Amino acid sequence: MATDKEIVGSVKEQLAKLFEESLRAAFPDVEGVQPMIAICNDPRHGDYQCNNAMSLWNKIKGQGTQFRGPQPVGKAIIDNLPASEMIERCSTAGPGFINVVLKKQWIAKSIERMLIDGIETWAPKLPVERTVVDFSSPNIAKEMHVGHLRSTIIGDTLARMLEFSNVEVLRRNHVGDWGTQFGMLIEYLFDKIPNWEAASAQAIGDLQAFYKASKQRFDNDPDFKERAQKAVVSLQGGEEKYRKAWTQICEISREEFQRVYERLGVHLEEKGESFYNPYIPKALDLLNNKGLIQESEGARVIFIEGKKIPLIVVKRDGGFNYASTDLTALWYRLNEEKADWMIYVTDVGQREHFEMVFAAAKLAGWLPQNENDFPKASHVGFGLVLGDDGKRFRTRSTEVVKLVDLLDEAKSRCKLALEERGKATEWTAEELEQTAEAVGYGAVKYADLKNNRLTNYTFNFDQMLSDKGNTAVYLLYAHARICSIIRKSGRDIEELKKVGGIVLAHPDERALGLHLLQFAEIVEEACINLLPNLLCEYLYKLSEDFTKFYTNCQVVGSAEETSRLMLCEATAVVMRKCFHLLGITPVYKI
Repeated sequence: MATDKEIVGSVKEQLAKLFEESLRAAFPDVEGVQPMIAICNDPRHGDYQCNNAMSLWNKIKGQGTQFRGPQPVGKAIIDNLPASEMIERCSTAGPGFINVVLKKQWIAKSIERMLIDGIETWAPKLPVERTVVDFSSPNIAKEMHVGHLRSTIIGDTLARMLEFSNVEVLRRNHVGDWGTQFGMLIEYLFDKIPNWEAASAQAIGDLQAFYKASKQRFDNDPDFKERAQKAVVSLQGGEEKYRKAWTQICEISREEFQRVYERLGVHLEEKGESFYNPYIPKALDLLNNKGLIQESEGARVIFIEGKKIPLIVVKRDGGFNYASTDLTALWYRLNEEKADWMIYVTDVGQREHFEMVFAAAKLAGWLPQNENDFPKASHVGFGLVLGDDGKRFRTRSTEVVKLVDLLDEAKSRCKLALEERGKATEWTAEELEQTAEAVGYGAVKYADLKNNRLTNYTFNFDQMLSDKGNTAVYLLYAHARICSIIRKSGRDIEELKKVGGIVLAHPDERALGLHLLQFAEIVEEACINLLPNLLCEYLYKLSEDFTKFYTNCQVVGSAEETSRLMLCEATAVVMRKCFHLLGITPVYKI
């Protein structure tokens, strides 16, 4: 059996190569025709379809062609297909649609190869080498809330899918660690804790409360307000005492953020607003030299066509703002980090801001005019997290919910459910803890990721922790059941991979095999469209296809046991990779 570890490309990509040859042979005079391959909507007609005939006919009709409509065009494409182990048969339907049925032997061989060479050989091939994913990005001295949860979960999954696709990903945490609020925080620190340099994080206490108290003082005490404004100047001027105090406040915040990231299993590299601050004058000079920056009502702005208000890059008081920082970060990522694609994961409320930043970058010639050309920048917006009342998710005291508390509650509810099922006596304390963690945190992530990110979604523990329907709990248990089937067979699955073969005789075996094979193109589509929910839909459908197969095809003790166990293993391997891409830890027993 072949042990060539090369990435084979998706089925769609492999079919596209065959149809590209055919299109060239059948229509050598028509230039720039790209194969249009799609999964068949109705499996009764075929597995895939090629949809080039109609558009080709529109190009060649009236030019003395021998063809008399899209159907003969479709037939010519079929007749010119090179010989292949892949295709069983092709047929035309309607206005020249070409339906393709794959050979089940080829599907089986492809799965056998993946089991030996590894799921990495099914990674999609993307037209990009280095990507910046800018996500999470909380503000120093403020609590991380459910909006940051969405950004963190969505951003991490996009980064994981790109990394699986062999793209170098720079995971960037653009924290809010610079700005006028630090003046009041530093002055309040000096007033409240005179020996602040020796003080511990406990002495400062809850940073959120500390922030609120300093803000109240700022709003009500003119003398304090004046000192706070001077403190900003001292900090930005690099005065050591102020830089030290700023560093201390940032460090306490980072420790809070890290507690969330550890629970979620998320890794980020921090490059906050302060990192880009020294580069702002240079970036603004570049924009100014292009004649893009103009004076307007005392501020310096860039006018963007189609927008009612300009993009302010220097405020009236001469200070910089989000736009100046974001334009500079974009410049840095393009020129210093050499990124092909910059992805910004924030709530939909910031869409217009990023549209204007990207438009300014295009005016400056930093980004190409065509949206599809690289390098490019994309804003990944997401909707709100709602409570059961349909309003923004908060605690009873109208405070935003602490993320650490939210995640811990999901875990403790899972642990309780497992204890009620008697697992505390069956499992070790460590097994119980790890399973509760995997299922609890996984449930929170999946409840978010399964929705189209642009929609609002309702945060409901009972729904997300249900073991029925499209939930992480159901899917994790489905995976554990597959592992249990393999264990109970008593067979050595690693040995079976080497010597066994897969036969897809039953229609439900073939349907499962075909769906497994479509994994690569689903990941590719989810990456290109920046939509993690497509992977969730794939995973849920995979579990449904497996249930149908297992219901109608006896595995253990059947004449087809070896083949069907290998199909079970292939399903478990693909499920585990889906979980990994979604940042969910699989469980192996329930």
